[in-house]
Amino acid sequence: MECVTVLCSRLWLWSQLAAVVSHICRLNVFFLFVDMARGQQKIQSQQKNAKKQAEQKKKQGHDQKAAAKAALIYTCTVCRTQMPDPKTFKQHFESKHPKTPLPPELADVQA
Repeated sequence: MECVTVLCSRLWLWSQLAAVVSHICRLNVFFLFVDMARGQQKIQSQQKNAKKQAEQKKKQGHDQKAAAKAALIYTCTVCRTQMPDPKTFKQHFESKHPKTPLPPELADVQA
């Protein structure tokens, strides 16, 4: 009985080893085929991908958040709030900080 058990375990080990070797061989063959067909196909794939990326970028349009942030060029010296133009900046300064003297850059701005 012991002989049969040892024989069965050896057969099982051999079958597992054969499966692993078979799997490795299939992977190597697969990689050989992938590497062989990469000349013109690679260039076409890159062109197709670049076209796809350009279309996606065009669909997205421009980033409104970034554009709005770039437009905020005036910063209040007291509360560090950002404003898009000097007129708004002066109105903000007069309403939010009435006791603080006006900065020199806002002295000649018409509100």
